[in-house]
Amino acid sequence: MDWNLDRKAKKPIYKQIAEFIENGIADGTFPPDKPLPSERYLAKELNINRSTVVSAYDELESNGLVQRIRGSGTMISQDIWGITKKRIPSWNRYIEAGSFLPNLPLNQRIRKEMEEKKLINLASGELSEDLFPTSALREITSTRSFIGRLGYDHPQGNAVLRMTIAKHVKELRNIETNSSSILITSGAQQALHLVVRCLLKPGDAVLIEDPSYHYNLPIFQTAGIKTYYLPVNDEGIDTDELLALHKKHRIRMIFLNPVFQNPTGTLLRESQQKAILEISSEHGIPVVEDDPYSLMAFSGERVSTLKSMDTHGNVLYISSLSKVVASGLRIGWIIGPRSVIERLSDAKQQIDFGHASFTQWIANDFLESAHFHSHIQKLVKELEKRCKQIISSLNYFLKDQVEFTIPQGGIHIWCKLKRDVDEMKLLENAIKQGVIYVPGTTMGSEKGYVRFTFAREKEKAIEEGIRRFADALNAAKGAVIK
Repeated sequence: MDWNLDRKAKKPIYKQIAEFIENGIADGTFPPDKPLPSERYLAKELNINRSTVVSAYDELESNGLVQRIRGSGTMISQDIWGITKKRIPSWNRYIEAGSFLPNLPLNQRIRKEMEEKKLINLASGELSEDLFPTSALREITSTRSFIGRLGYDHPQGNAVLRMTIAKHVKELRNIETNSSSILITSGAQQALHLVVRCLLKPGDAVLIEDPSYHYNLPIFQTAGIKTYYLPVNDEGIDTDELLALHKKHRIRMIFLNPVFQNPTGTLLRESQQKAILEISSEHGIPVVEDDPYSLMAFSGERVSTLKSMDTHGNVLYISSLSKVVASGLRIGWIIGPRSVIERLSDAKQQIDFGHASFTQWIANDFLESAHFHSHIQKLVKELEKRCKQIISSLNYFLKDQVEFTIPQGGIHIWCKLKRDVDEMKLLENAIKQGVIYVPGTTMGSEKGYVRFTFAREKEKAIEEGIRRFADALNAAKGAVIK
């Protein structure tokens, strides 16, 4: 019997075995009155570990295709061809055949570890609960009457909230816009999905930063988009490299996070921002600006965004309240040309019939209140304290083992390891030590980096987390890079 296993394929061997047997059950290769090959025999026949065969049979059993009978072996389930003639769908096949790609396995692992284990969390890109304006939000919900609509709202989002956001970005981000050029989204993540799905087509080429948060998003691959990488360093990006990549690949769109970039913390200089806008205008390339952090400058000064300098309408501006208020509100927005906003709004309507009225009401009242400004001031001071703590801890526990640039805002610090270590072994060591972080390759093409986030833990936990990471690094074998 030719099992035709592909040992170089991405699909695990146990899944290939399970699918072969499932097809054999359907076409009669494996008759219902005889047991399937024993686990020991099949492992020897295919020259694989017995545990691999066990996993294959476990999968078939979970799908209702086989049953294990003590003394008789693994038999084809009688319910498949019996009186009921019912079968459980092969859900794994449907899962694998879906066009919407899953997160990278490493990202799934990190998320699972954060959810299931009590770890010092230097990985999650959200605020700790003590940084949420909980008391102010409770006051809004308990003392003010809800005057919004409980039916479907405007396709672009609540009109009052959109006017408030227009006023907000004018006052704090120097962006001129109006309510008709704003679409309310379920955070920045949905905004990115809408842009990719509605404004690009399979085969289009886009530029993303390397490293960047966008690097680990499967949305580009899901949509059949070709991604090319624009290197980011301490000085930001090289606009000559941007132009060269466009000339070579005919770039259709540029995705940037120019203010306290995730993960490097880089802040693009005004001259670089102007150069990007000039290239955009000269070649007609739209720029998607993802701006979660521009209110988080430790200096307290206003930071220029690309959109604030955009005089031709070339920039689609994405932001949200997730990083500055609370991730659970799920309030984000896109600012752009009215025709684009209407197109994205139509797509959002098809997905969820518009955003929830209640959270829009809460977001509007909080943005309008004096609580918002005092909250931002408190937030920035607290984040600066935590940033100083992580820098102090890195210098104390890791000394000459890492290099990093001190961020001037945001919530991340990007570290280069001076030791060549196995990334997965280092992560496993860290989890055993009780700390989690983001390995650099999930956010960029180069090895030897890690991203620590200092917004989720308080100072003492940050110090302990870096100490545990240092222990994990010292336990990982590798040659020191000279």
